[in-house]
Amino acid sequence: MLRLITPLGLAGALAACGHLAPASTTLPDALLLGEQHDAPQHKRWHHETVRDLARRERLAALALEMAERGASTAHLPREASQEQVRAALRWEERAWPWAAYGPAVMEAVRAGVPVIGVNLPRAHMRAAMADANLERALPAEALARQQTAVREGHCDLLPESQVLPMVRVQIARDRSMAEGVAAAATRGRTVVLLAGSGHVDEALGVPRHLPPGLSVEPRAWPPAEGSRSVEDACAELRQHFRPRP
Repeated sequence: MLRLITPLGLAGALAACGHLAPASTTLPDALLLGEQHDAPQHKRWHHETVRDLARRERLAALALEMAERGASTAHLPREASQEQVRAALRWEERAWPWAAYGPAVMEAVRAGVPVIGVNLPRAHMRAAMADANLERALPAEALARQQTAVREGHCDLLPESQVLPMVRVQIARDRSMAEGVAAAATRGRTVVLLAGSGHVDEALGVPRHLPPGLSVEPRAWPPAEGSRSVEDACAELRQHFRPRP
């Protein structure tokens, strides 16, 4: 079961959850924060967490699902402008509103901490869809769960022939994020990953692909109050795709 993290700032949150020692004594090599993408409060908690670690010089890197592997701010100075940072990360505004993620990103940049893209590059997705070997990265039960997640995530509107190809892309994305997080790990500091909650699932997502020597804490923010439910979103989508008389 994926554990929830409470909005208390990192030190208070880790202590309150009861699964980790307070941040002043022990921190994981990687802290994986799973968000609901349309929840503004999750973005605020991202910012608070990054700020807490950066101010105590415990942040190794900020890794983002929202940017592709190979994109990085490592070459930029602390005083880099937001325009320079967006360019370095090859930011796609239509997919990821900068106003939502920019505060956490700029907190890391101002602290001299690299912000890195870890998502699978779009150019690699077609190859991933055709790569049946990716299915072997998950045991049978987890693979079946991932297939169910893909069906439900597409509101059961995805043709069955496309389910496994989409699962392969999901696995490839999780692998890419895991490789990026592992490469940025620094003993004594913490890499923070910002991603959708499905990507930080211990059985299915990024944790499955990280090296065993890395200490990892996956956390999902609590569901956002007032957000549109999955049922409402799917009902709207089905209405959109309903054949016209």
